[in-house]
Amino acid sequence: MSYPQVDLLKPIQKTNILPTTPLFGTDGIRSKAGELLNASFALQLGYWAGQVLQENASNFGPIIIGQDSRNSSDMLAMAIAAGLTSAGLEVWHLGLCPTPCVASVTRMSEAIGGIMISASHNPPEDNGIKFFGGEGTKLDEVLTAKIEAKLRTAYNQLSFNSVGLGWGKFYYRPDLVNNYHQYLANSLPKNSDFQKLRIVLDLAWGASVQVAPAIFKQLGAEVISLHEQPNGDRINVNCGSTHLNVLQDAVQNYQADLGFAFDGDADRVMAVDAQGRVVDGDYILYFWGNQLKDKQQLPDNLIIATVMANLGFERAWQKIGGKLTRTSVGDRYVQAEMWRTGAMLGGEQSGHILCHHHSISGDGVQTALHLTSLISQSGLSLSQLVDSSFQTYPQLLRNVRVEDRDRRCHWQECQPLQQAITLAETAMGDQGRILVRASGTEPVIRVMVEAVNQELTTYWTNQLVSVVEKHLAA
Repeated sequence: MSYPQVDLLKPIQKTNILPTTPLFGTDGIRSKAGELLNASFALQLGYWAGQVLQENASNFGPIIIGQDSRNSSDMLAMAIAAGLTSAGLEVWHLGLCPTPCVASVTRMSEAIGGIMISASHNPPEDNGIKFFGGEGTKLDEVLTAKIEAKLRTAYNQLSFNSVGLGWGKFYYRPDLVNNYHQYLANSLPKNSDFQKLRIVLDLAWGASVQVAPAIFKQLGAEVISLHEQPNGDRINVNCGSTHLNVLQDAVQNYQADLGFAFDGDADRVMAVDAQGRVVDGDYILYFWGNQLKDKQQLPDNLIIATVMANLGFERAWQKIGGKLTRTSVGDRYVQAEMWRTGAMLGGEQSGHILCHHHSISGDGVQTALHLTSLISQSGLSLSQLVDSSFQTYPQLLRNVRVEDRDRRCHWQECQPLQQAITLAETAMGDQGRILVRASGTEPVIRVMVEAVNQELTTYWTNQLVSVVEKHLAA
């Protein structure tokens, strides 16, 4: 066996200065692996996160770590674990598993927090670090701000002088993923039976490869798996919940009843019906909400969605007596509004769905299981459910890559873009709406236009995208 030659005398290039913009986005910290997210950064982040989590914990317990299949995930998981054990904490490493598995194990154990190494739906070269509190929910902004403040104050000056204070322990615990598998099965109605269903699963070469096919087969479904091995070079590449064409073709070619596509860490899911039509989070919320409403398990008939939710969904839900409240994009904002209002169901068009009857975190595999159970119990196909639900308004979302972090985070200060938005909103009036925002998970500006017809949608999307490209992306 031959090994690559390594020049041990070559200086290691590293970034010594943190970006001035906030480190934590809507879903943890993300960047290209090896840039901000390198071993040195992860080590120091783990140490200070360990300090903050211990200071705010009511008990002494472990930290749960999981990861997706990216090539850089091992490096980051080991580095952050080193920081945590340097802070005196015990670490339980689950290995490859979905993000909601970390949340579930954290909540079901005595853990004081959880960490997932994943960039979700991002390409293979990216990675991310997500934090959970002891209850299995995303770590609140007060604590992430404390972690960031400590990290910035002592970055590159950290000294691990913990002699006499004790070191933490590290344990590899893949067995705990079985507890999550059982938790998923127990969350379903007792009579759930998928025996007559043929289901295609797109696993995106990611974190769901060991969990999703196994539980669908356990429930009797005939399962056809795509991209079914963990592959750090190919995770999310032209597959998964953000690239549905492969799943659409497979569902029709295999004459399947339906299909599901997960993202790299399986906290979101998109469905496809037998005709190859995309069934996104808006439809899933409508179907699940209807079922809960009929069972009188949906307080005030309220669903929490985001500003991205389609007007067609909102008006159809209101027509049958439902209420819908919108939040900013990001499941943490949906979650916060659910806690505030007592709502039991909420989610995003992108497939992050939260149902407090069963879980307090978004879970793509659980959502897929419950939608399949709903279909099985209804006696209708997913296609029939779609046909009897609602028509979406034409909606177009374009992502413009803006590498400059400062420009991206302060896009509201771009006067030509603000003028273009005002012009578009005035021209469309009540016939459409516009949403422009910086992504909290990718280096892009997202431009969304929704209108009563496709011509308006396409025209104003193109106009706004051209302004972003000229004044922010150039």
